[in-house]
Amino acid sequence: MSSHVRHITIDCSDAYGLGAFWAQVLDAPLSDEDSPGDPEALVEAPGAAILFVRVEDPKQTKNRVHLDIQPQDRSRDEEVERLLALGATLVGDHRRPNGRGWVTLADPEGNEFCVECGAAERAALSGTRLPVTADDVTSAVRLAVDALAGAPADRWDTPAGSLTWTCWETVEHLSDDLFAYAAQLGPRTPPLDHDVPYRWAPDREGGPHNAVFADRTAGTAGLLATLEASGALLASMARTTPPGVRSYHGYGISDPEGFAAMGVVETLVHTHDLAEGLGLDWSPSPALCDRVLARLFPDAPAGGDRWTVLLWATGRAELPGHPRRTSWRWDGRPPADQTASSAG
Repeated sequence: MSSHVRHITIDCSDAYGLGAFWAQVLDAPLSDEDSPGDPEALVEAPGAAILFVRVEDPKQTKNRVHLDIQPQDRSRDEEVERLLALGATLVGDHRRPNGRGWVTLADPEGNEFCVECGAAERAALSGTRLPVTADDVTSAVRLAVDALAGAPADRWDTPAGSLTWTCWETVEHLSDDLFAYAAQLGPRTPPLDHDVPYRWAPDREGGPHNAVFADRTAGTAGLLATLEASGALLASMARTTPPGVRSYHGYGISDPEGFAAMGVVETLVHTHDLAEGLGLDWSPSPALCDRVLARLFPDAPAGGDRWTVLLWATGRAELPGHPRRTSWRWDGRPPADQTASSAG
């Protein structure tokens, strides 16, 4: 058995005030149980929450432990300016002419922390591929659920785009895919030559073979809840499974990032099918499309609209200069295995 970090605890003079600052830094909520003047305040940040505890002794020297902040949706320099505006102060500027480096700031009570380049900046600086993450799974599924929530109630039994399944069945299939990818990462020793043996069967002749079905009496809200729940399962497994773990998939033994990327592709393209059947608009982030193309379709054409390229790669659209695909498959293997195979 092992222990886990429950909180990162920081001594301070004003627990609630400092907690409020860090809640803005991390875009995370303060606990509903905390109020101004309380001796403790909890910022419920993902991963490990931060607990601020009021003490009488003032801070006297440099922290022996500090937090490193990595912005998710803006540059390092933009994040530094945002945090300075929130009340942080500059302690040291360690940025380099080549774009690398970090900035050391202090919070309103003088606790030092560092602001580093985000993942996108790091990838651009090093010329490496930006990975597909658990957050990408969550983002794709939530965007899909939000889009589908506006569908007309009388369209769910119509075909989903070019598929032979109804829109209802296609959401069930998507939920099942996300669940199945999470399940492949679940055993202590994941299988390398077969799927985890749930029983998959169609609900009707010609319907998708699923282990997951939605209760029709729960309506569209219930259907979409199953989709969001399956997405959360995959995101959790992708986030917590060590990157060296491997598990079976019919398109190549894969790793946690690979299963996350598969889940994102399934979500994006099946929501495209659903949008056609339900009469909805659907156009996901080009950056997200680019990340999953780089991970699962390494031979896809570079440049051009990345959503169109992903639709072409999955046989759903024309792409100028390239024949339309009548069959397709991704390469789920980790990139190192793809490279080794290509090298012979």
